[in-house]
Amino acid sequence: MYETSVSPAPSATRVRRPRATSADDRRNAAAALQRALDRRDNGGAPGSE
Repeated sequence: MYETSVSPAPSATRVRRPRATSADDRRNAAAALQRALDRRDNGGAPGSE
């Protein structure tokens, strides 16, 4: 049999909590996501036809 090293569940001190985001951070993230989706779809920004 092979011995496997399974690490225990992360302790409570290592839980990642999202930092508080400002409205500007959220707007910037939403705009960046939209631009990425527009590029992926090759549609460009709305109204750029």
